[in-house]
Amino acid sequence: MAMAIDNAFEVDFFSYSTTTTTTTTTTTTTTDDDPTCTWNNWGSPVVDWDSFSSERDEFQDLIESMMDDGTELMELAGGGGGVDHETSNSVSIDTMVADEEITNVGEDCKGLRLVHLLMAAAEALTGANKSRELARVILVRLKELVSPNDGTNMERLAAYFTEALQGLLEGSGAGHGKHLVTNGPNQHHHEHHQTDMIAAFQLLQDMSPYVKFGHFTANQAILEAVTHDRRIHIVDYDIMEGIQWPSLMQALVSRKDGPPTPHLRITAISRGGSGRRSIGTIQETGRRLVAFAASIGQPFSFHQCRLDSDETFRPSAVKLVRGEALVINCMLHLPHFSYRTPDSVASFLSGAKTLNPRLVTLVEEEVGPIGDGGFVGRFMDSLHHYSALYDSLEAGFPMQSRARALVERVFLGPRIAGSLARIYLTRGEEENCPWSEWLAAVGFKPVNISFANHCQAKLLLGLFNDGYRVEESANNKLVLGWKSRRLLSASIWTSPDSDL
Repeated sequence: MAMAIDNAFEVDFFSYSTTTTTTTTTTTTTTDDDPTCTWNNWGSPVVDWDSFSSERDEFQDLIESMMDDGTELMELAGGGGGVDHETSNSVSIDTMVADEEITNVGEDCKGLRLVHLLMAAAEALTGANKSRELARVILVRLKELVSPNDGTNMERLAAYFTEALQGLLEGSGAGHGKHLVTNGPNQHHHEHHQTDMIAAFQLLQDMSPYVKFGHFTANQAILEAVTHDRRIHIVDYDIMEGIQWPSLMQALVSRKDGPPTPHLRITAISRGGSGRRSIGTIQETGRRLVAFAASIGQPFSFHQCRLDSDETFRPSAVKLVRGEALVINCMLHLPHFSYRTPDSVASFLSGAKTLNPRLVTLVEEEVGPIGDGGFVGRFMDSLHHYSALYDSLEAGFPMQSRARALVERVFLGPRIAGSLARIYLTRGEEENCPWSEWLAAVGFKPVNISFANHCQAKLLLGLFNDGYRVEESANNKLVLGWKSRRLLSASIWTSPDSDL
């Protein structure tokens, strides 16, 4: 195997061997012992990723420490002092039930109060009778009632919405609304250490099907669309750590029908402007993917394509090779899409249409509409959406408050801030149209979700809490829901001139 990194930030895997692996770069790089090449548990649950792990990582230590905490709490709860359980059992149960009912009523009342205060703050910030001083007073009161680290789901969620509203209040007076939209979420994103980012990403996967549902649905559609192709090219709008692709590589290598293992090429879209941190992160992702591909015998190459400085996409910047099956992959759900604006997404999808792709895979959050429009209505849509997400995460790790707190701090807090900033900039008047509807409006054709893909989604949900559900809202779309609330959807498309 040869890996080359040039000034265009490209990584190529030109050939492979099942017995030896040789790595060469323009600057000597060794990946054999690189712990970042560990993809344990980052892909399909049916694959034994342990066989590809090179060494123990910090994430495993984090999980074990959290599990130890849970065990200690259980022992304390079950180990009690010298109480005669036979004589006091019925009394204890009755008391516990009564206490629980009182606690639940108290929590519901406080939660409702928090919702009313948040609505009042949003109304004071943007309503017809807006008053920045009133908004400031309400936010001060909210800060006294909530904390992002303690309390119920609603209290922690309210803390992040309070923080987001506070940012809008401080920015609105100084005219920094645009700054909040384009840079606010990204600033939060980069403040977190890379170790926290990876740990939070892994925890989010373990706590819910939120990430895997989108990745697996997209990957299954890709596999079905390229059954007989020898070369596959995927243009990935937000590759992040690249965890979507090991399971696809494994499936390509292990498939029994069709031609030999096809060559897979991935082009990752990176931020425009100076964005060196983004470029460096994508380079590391490329190295991990190259190393993993070599370990399983998957012919593979990796490239980067920069957005322009204004975050727009130029289709001509993507290198196309005749005979490749082109796939556009657009993941817009948590934790993806942490900093790019809707204009950037529209630019990417519009440009993708000119490339005449075989397949377009789109995963996006399902947010509303519930409210009546305007900032307050869109604000309530977001509050309902993230409330359902918080509840689902608590069901995933009910005893592990530190795990949830890490995911909330790294991903949900910045996501909430970015979402409200975009709504505030347009005063909630921008069209709240799902990207799937946008694709249909510009001429993309839907591709039916297969029965196998639907079954795979149901099997995945079977690994998690019973509150999750999957529904087929259209022939080309699967929706992941938590109880009565939709969380995200995955839809499959092809270009207008395709015969797929």
